[in-house]
Amino acid sequence: MINIKSSVFWRFGGVNFFYFAIWTLIITFLPLWLNKEANLDTAEAGIVFATMSIVAIILEPIYGIIQDKLGLKKYLFAFVILCLLFIGPFFEYAFIPLLELNVFLGSIIGGSFISLCLYSGVGVVESYCEKSSRANGFEYGHTRLFGSLAGGAFAFTGGIMFVHNANSIFWICSISALLLGILLWSIKVKKSDYQKKDDSQNEKPNVNKESIFELFKNKSFWGLCLLIIGSASLYDVFDQQFPNYFVQFFPDSRTGESLFSRLTSTQIFIEAGVMVIMPWIINKIGSKNGLFLYGLVLFVRVVGTAFTDEIWLLSFFKLLAAIEMPLMLISIMKYIVSIFDIRLSATIYMLAFNVAKQLGVAFFSVVMGKLYVEIGFQNTYLIMSVTIIILVCIGTLLMKSDKALSDLTITKEKVRDMS
Repeated sequence: MINIKSSVFWRFGGVNFFYFAIWTLIITFLPLWLNKEANLDTAEAGIVFATMSIVAIILEPIYGIIQDKLGLKKYLFAFVILCLLFIGPFFEYAFIPLLELNVFLGSIIGGSFISLCLYSGVGVVESYCEKSSRANGFEYGHTRLFGSLAGGAFAFTGGIMFVHNANSIFWICSISALLLGILLWSIKVKKSDYQKKDDSQNEKPNVNKESIFELFKNKSFWGLCLLIIGSASLYDVFDQQFPNYFVQFFPDSRTGESLFSRLTSTQIFIEAGVMVIMPWIINKIGSKNGLFLYGLVLFVRVVGTAFTDEIWLLSFFKLLAAIEMPLMLISIMKYIVSIFDIRLSATIYMLAFNVAKQLGVAFFSVVMGKLYVEIGFQNTYLIMSVTIIILVCIGTLLMKSDKALSDLTITKEKVRDMS
C-alpha cells in the first residue's frame, strides 16, 4: 500500500522525480549528442562511457563507506547535487572545446564529470532513498516510481527540445538540480524516526576492514556481482549505442530521433505502472528469482534485436525495458537487505551493484564499441546476448536464495499470530 498520507513519502517522491529527470535526459540523449554535436564515432564515444564507468569504480566504494557512516545525513547527497548544477554550463561551454583540443583528453574529462553526476552519483541517491524508506515505513519502489514518471515525461519533452536545440536539455538538467536541492533541504528525518523500525534500529556504522573482508568471502556476493555484470552492465552497454542503431533505419534522422524519444517516454511511463506492483511480485517470487528474470528479459531483448531490422519489432524490444528496470531496482535492494548485514547496505549496494556494474560497462563499452565498427550492430548483439545468458546463469547458481528466508519469516509471523 502506498503511504499517501506521509509528507516524507511525497518529498522523497519529488527527490526521485527530479534526479531521474536529469538521468533520463543525459542517458537517453548523450549518445545522439556525442554523435551529432560532438562528431564522435562509436569507438570514440565508447571512451566517454568507459571513463564514466572507471571513475564510478574508484568512487563507489568510497561513497558506500561514507554513506553507511553518515546514515541519513545529507552531505554526500548535497555534493552530488552540486555537481548536477554545472551540467548546463559544462555541455554548453566546455565539453566540445575540450574534444576539439584533444579527443582522448576531452572524453576523459567529460566522462569523469558525467560520472560524478550519474554513474557515481546514482548510488548515493538510491542507497540514501532506500535507507530512508525503511526508516520511515514505506516501500522504496513506491517512491522510485516517481523517477519513472519523470523519465517518461522528460524523455518525450527532451526529444522535442533536442531536435530544436540539442544543448537545451542540459540546461533543464541544471534547473532540475536546483529544485532537487531545495527539496532535499526541506526533508527533515529525525533520529527517532530512523530508529523506530525493528529492521533499522541496529543500523549503526559497521564499516571496517574486517566486515569488508568477510563480505569478500561470501559466495552470494560474488554471484551477485557476476549476475550484475551480465545483466545491468550489458543493459547499459546495449542502450549506449541503440539510439544510433535505431535512427539508421529512417531516411531522415530527425524522424528517427523523434520516434525514439516517444518510445522511451512510453517505456518509462509503463515502467512507472509496473513499479507500483513490483514490490508485491518480488515479495512473492523472491528477489533472487527477480534478478534472474531481469537477466532473462534482457537476453530476449538483445537477441531479438539482433535478428530483426523491422522498426515495429525494434520498438517492441525497446518497450520490454519497462519490465526490466522495476525487476532489477526492487530485486537488488530486497536481496541486499535479506541476505547481507543490513548495516552495510550502502557499501554492499555500491560494491556488488554499482562497482561490479561499472567494471562491466568499462570493459564492454570499449569491446562492443570496436565490434560495432568491425562486424556491425547485429553481429555484436548476438555476441552480447550469449555473454548475458552465460554470466546470469553462473551468478544465479552462486547466489543464496532469499525465498526460503521469506517463507520462514511468514511462518514465524503466523505462529506468533496464532499464539
